[in-house]
Amino acid sequence: MQIAVAATPEVAIPTLELLLNSGKNLVAVITQPDRPAGRGLTLKETPVSLWAKEHQIPVHKPNSQDELAEIVKSFDLVITIGFGMIIREEILALPKFGFINLHFSLLPRWRGAAPVQRAIEAGDLVTGVTVFQLDRGMDTGPIFRKVTVDVGNGATSESLLSDLADLGAKPVIETIDAISAGEIPRVQESSGATRANKLSKEEGRIDWSLPVEVIDRKIRAFYPNPGSWTTFRGAIVKIEKVAIHTGQPGTPGALSAINRELVVSCGEGSLMVKELQPTGKPVMAASAWLNGAQLKENERFE
Repeated sequence: MQIAVAATPEVAIPTLELLLNSGKNLVAVITQPDRPAGRGLTLKETPVSLWAKEHQIPVHKPNSQDELAEIVKSFDLVITIGFGMIIREEILALPKFGFINLHFSLLPRWRGAAPVQRAIEAGDLVTGVTVFQLDRGMDTGPIFRKVTVDVGNGATSESLLSDLADLGAKPVIETIDAISAGEIPRVQESSGATRANKLSKEEGRIDWSLPVEVIDRKIRAFYPNPGSWTTFRGAIVKIEKVAIHTGQPGTPGALSAINRELVVSCGEGSLMVKELQPTGKPVMAASAWLNGAQLKENERFE
C-alpha cells in the first residue's frame, strides 16, 4: 500500500516516525507551502517538511485543491494530521482507500479545530484520539480506532497535545492494518457531538468574576497560543502560568503580594500567578514583575 501523510505541525512527527520504523510504505509527505515568518519575514518550512527532508522522503506543497488532487490520485491511502486545508469531497475519493484522519479527541465530542484546548477549558476528565475516515462533514466520518487517556491535573494544551501525538501513532498503524484486512469502520454517532471552535485572541481575555477553577482551566487551555490576558494600568499583560491559591478572595481582579507571590482574587477563590508577560517584555516570574510594578492600594487586573 502506497501511503502519503498530509500534515503540517510537529504533532504529526510521532506518527511519521512510527510509520517509517514499522516498515509501512511511506512514499510522500504533503504539507503547507513555506510561509513568511519572523521579523525578517523569511520563508519558513513546516516542521513536517523539515522532517521529511531529513529522512529523504519526497515533499509536496500544494497551493490549491487542484494541485492537491493531482498529487494524491496516485496514492492508495492518505493520512491527515493537522493538515490545515479542508479537502473537497471529490478529492477524498481519489486514493484507493481514501483519507483517514488522526483527531485529538474522542469523537463525536470536540469536532473542529481546537479539540485539545476545548477539552481542557471544559474541565473534561478524559480525552483521547480518534482515527476515522474523512467524509464531507467536519470530523463526522466513520471510526476505525479510539484510545482514551486521562487529562492530568495541571495539563496545558501544549503538554496534552504532545501526549496525544505520542498516543495517536499506534492506532494509525492499527488502522492501516485494518484497512488492508478489509475492516469496515463503524458509523460515528451524532449524539453527544460538540464543536471545538478555533480560539481567538479576544476570547483569551480573563473574566476575573468567574470561579478560580474556570479561570485556571482557561489559562491552561489557551497556553501557549493564543494566550490568556488581562490589563493592568491600561496595558495588556499575558498570564502564562498559575496555581490555585487557598487564601480568601477579595474583589474580583484585586491584586495582593503575599510572601512575594502575586495573588489575584476571582469571583470564587483566588489564583496565584507564577509567570506573566507584560507588553513588549519577555516572560518573567511574577515576583520579578511585582518588584517593578510597586503595587498601589486597591490596584487590580481588569
